[in-house]
Amino acid sequence: MKNNSQRVAAIDVFRALTMTLMLFVNDIPGLRDIPHWLHHAETHEDMMGFSDLIFPAFLFCMGMSVSLAIQNRYRKGDTTLQVIAHLFWRSLALIAMGLFTLNNEGVEGGLSHQWFSVLMVVGFFLVWAVYPKAEGGKRYMHIAMKAAGVGLLAFLVIYKDVHGQPFQTGWWGILGLIGWTYAVCAAIYLFTRESLSKNVVAWSACVLLCLLNNSSLIPRDYALRVVELPFIPGGWTHHALGMSGVVASLLLQKYATPARWRTFAYTLCALGALMLLAGFASHTTWIISKNMATPTWLFFSLALFFPLFALCYWLTDVRGKANWFGLIKPAGTATLTCYIIPYAWYAVWQLLDFHYPQLLCAGIPGLLRSLLFALVIVAIGGGLARIGIKLKV
Repeated sequence: MKNNSQRVAAIDVFRALTMTLMLFVNDIPGLRDIPHWLHHAETHEDMMGFSDLIFPAFLFCMGMSVSLAIQNRYRKGDTTLQVIAHLFWRSLALIAMGLFTLNNEGVEGGLSHQWFSVLMVVGFFLVWAVYPKAEGGKRYMHIAMKAAGVGLLAFLVIYKDVHGQPFQTGWWGILGLIGWTYAVCAAIYLFTRESLSKNVVAWSACVLLCLLNNSSLIPRDYALRVVELPFIPGGWTHHALGMSGVVASLLLQKYATPARWRTFAYTLCALGALMLLAGFASHTTWIISKNMATPTWLFFSLALFFPLFALCYWLTDVRGKANWFGLIKPAGTATLTCYIIPYAWYAVWQLLDFHYPQLLCAGIPGLLRSLLFALVIVAIGGGLARIGIKLKV
């Protein structure tokens, strides 16, 4: 097996591309005269919009990181109990941030939505920033800053409850969905560990449960529905995406060596072709819908991700062209920071009453503006990381 202490450039590049594109597609709503296929499809619209590919790509990236992260913690000497505690707090942090980003609207009274968003981002950085190891007074200062962050976020929850709509789980927010999926996939991996065959079985089980959950084979009031964990969002479609990333990561560790990288690439391309066939087959029963998390959306997404990751590996780790993606590198290494910054960015611009010229609100100029926005956010995330300011859970 490959030495996992060496960072895999392809995973960082795949994650960076996903994060940069998420920033881009999150900025295009409101633009006029742009192709319909760039948007998210409506819930019952049988379509795979470009924006509908970004979230499943995130889940796939998350899955690829699960095995490497857990292996790394064991390598550092953590016990299984310590690993479980880390996974629990990491999942809880993502779910909490997801709920805050979902509930940062509907605020009434003296604190505007914009200031709520700014304070929310400040609270995130106080609680989940990477603090350097310190002793004595600095250590207590870091503890005080974290406590202040917890107090600030608690204040926002109470304030919104009193001056607006109480916090609701709703659809959990993007980070919340990632947190739930991470928890399930990590829990599965604690049992399957580095066994490729066991993880393939677990992945297949997730796909089967996804199909069952979207079918009418099991009536809703049957006890077997408990097996499908209906209280966890995603209907096993999200978990199937995450476990796909786990399988891809283990295939990488087993076959991606200078002598056998072609085996890895061919295997992922074969999986992509299999998923494409499954997508066409399932399309006879289910529409393509991200919002409904249909199997068809799952299969067509994976039909792209498996071969695309093989291409990323060939280009970066085999051909050594990772520097081609240097401009967006921070999006792959400071991903959470890049995701959170826009919440403060948009709020500040609204407080300043800033508006783009009409030329930049439609068509090609508008799309170029959104692309530039994504690159600026990535640059800010990279700049903050260089001075030691970075979110990590």
